[in-house]
Amino acid sequence: MTASQEEDLDPIIHAPARLRIVATLATLADGDSLSFSRLQALLQLTPGNLITHLRKLEDAGYVTATKSRADGVAHTSVRLTHNGRAALDRYAATLRRLLEPAAAPPAPPAPPAPPGPAES
Repeated sequence: MTASQEEDLDPIIHAPARLRIVATLATLADGDSLSFSRLQALLQLTPGNLITHLRKLEDAGYVTATKSRADGVAHTSVRLTHNGRAALDRYAATLRRLLEPAAAPPAPPAPPAPPGPAES
């Protein structure tokens, strides 16, 4: 992997938990969101762990969290932003480019050299 390719792997998304968050939110239609509790259940993360990762993603502009209150109960919904979707697309394209050589079939062996002139 070259230094340029390493730079292409977005460090915000590259962390496993954040990659799972972004990938999960990317399955939703553009503009749709998941509740914090549903996202937590899907990813099996602790509330504190999920909050920490969401904060990093939100600081990068990749997700937005909307807080509301209904009947005295707090509700947080999380959605992927357009920038977040674009960042995930770039990240996936970089991974495909990095993995492409590993997926290619091995080159066939070189044909044997033709026989040289007969020695007398």
